[in-house]
Amino acid sequence: MNQEEHASRKSWLLITGLIIAMVFSALDSTIVNTAMPRIVGELGGLGVMAWLTTAYLLSSTAVVPIAGKLADLVGRRTVYVTGLLIFIIGSALCGTSQTMTQLIWYRALQGIGGGIMMPMAMIIIGDLFTGKQRATWQGIFGALFGLSSVIGPQIGGWIVDAANWRWVFYINLPVGMIATILIAIGVQNHRAPGSGKFDIAGMLTMIIGVVSLLLGLTFGGKDYAWASWQIIGLFILAAVSLLAFIRIDSKAEEAILPMRLFKNKTFSVINGIGFLMSVGMFGAMMFVPLFMQGVIGVSASQSGTIMTPMMITMIAASIIGGRLVLRIGVKSQLLFGMAIMAGGFLLLTTMGMDTGRLVASFYMMIVGLGMGLVMPLLTLALQENFPKSELGVVTSSSQFFRSIGGTFGITILGAVMNHQSERLLSDNLTPILNELPAASGGTTAQIADMIHTNPQGLYSMLLNPETLAQFPQQLLSSIVPVMKSALVSSLHSVFWLSFAFVVAGAAIALLLGKIKLSERKAEHGEAQVAG
Repeated sequence: MNQEEHASRKSWLLITGLIIAMVFSALDSTIVNTAMPRIVGELGGLGVMAWLTTAYLLSSTAVVPIAGKLADLVGRRTVYVTGLLIFIIGSALCGTSQTMTQLIWYRALQGIGGGIMMPMAMIIIGDLFTGKQRATWQGIFGALFGLSSVIGPQIGGWIVDAANWRWVFYINLPVGMIATILIAIGVQNHRAPGSGKFDIAGMLTMIIGVVSLLLGLTFGGKDYAWASWQIIGLFILAAVSLLAFIRIDSKAEEAILPMRLFKNKTFSVINGIGFLMSVGMFGAMMFVPLFMQGVIGVSASQSGTIMTPMMITMIAASIIGGRLVLRIGVKSQLLFGMAIMAGGFLLLTTMGMDTGRLVASFYMMIVGLGMGLVMPLLTLALQENFPKSELGVVTSSSQFFRSIGGTFGITILGAVMNHQSERLLSDNLTPILNELPAASGGTTAQIADMIHTNPQGLYSMLLNPETLAQFPQQLLSSIVPVMKSALVSSLHSVFWLSFAFVVAGAAIALLLGKIKLSERKAEHGEAQVAG
């Protein structure tokens, strides 16, 4: 009995460590975004500010599948503690940065730690609990992740106001050390059966391929034209590297992402759903705030709370979904959640010039409800179909394909948004600009140029109250209604495309077989609670 009580206490210590690690990692990106203006104000580098996010995204996404494989090969505790320490060191260095270049490099280092941490909590949850227990716990962890997104901007604002932007990074040190100690105490470090050989060639080709692909998607159409040699070169490098990776990992003894996994229907279908859902999901997360600010007129000071209604329903649905899946099953809940999410996007396509904030928030809540029902199931379904010796690989693959899907979503939906905006503004705004008095020539020339080069930037500039106050009233009365009409129509195209991606995800979910949640732990247990 004493041993059982001891194991139970260790289990709760471990779960507490997992929660702390996941929450402070999830908070980091939203807190840093809030501190961006202060960082730029002190260090300068407005032109490279986007790299603070991009550097973290590149390194964290590329390392996720590698972390999952290493967790299987060398043990959960070794990998997780290493990731936490890298994240803590990266955070400390970020706080000491004296230039924007230094901060960008340190954010990339921090991203390596964050990428290692991303899948580890779900891997260990998979180790500790039966299938039915995982459903509940993964719902709870999904809710905590959503909660972090809601409270992050407020915490970031408080830290920046109470201290300075450097404490946005320094706050990770004590919290991270607590999580590291709890996890180091709580997790054993048994290795899964295998040769223990590292797939170095696979790691290198995957990193080069993924980073090149993400760079091309991030900067194509914005910093460089899609047909420029820089973007084409990045895509060629990505294609060559990823093809080499596939060839290498088809033969490797301990492949980073074994190609044989794609022959498993559940693996391919679940990751396909995750990819498509993430592409569509960014239709809400990236462009609904633009509608709220540009059309409804939400102020910049309120922008941090725009996504709160969607995140609240996502949190609630994650918790409820963890119980509901035990009654209706994985496939039924996936289809139900995807249908709700698609319905939410369908409602978003009906928003117009006269839509109020409450109505728009209600539509976002429906999208969040569908997301909350679906997201925890993607990892759960994979873990139920593979032994623990492969739990790290399959769990990290889910996170990896969703991250790649999110990047594709930003790129594809952003390209559609720009194309529709350029067409509509060229047809409807350019004739009005040509008829304006010569006195406003400099301003109208700037607007005319942005129609073709940066339509989204034009929306942001003209639909910001502080910026609007700088323009002549005659100019505003002529162009603002046209701008808002073009914005609404362009966003409709984005929401329809998001709807299509979600429907496609639901369609492939029909291919999924029945997944029974077990009442036992998977075989070959690895990361049990330390005794």
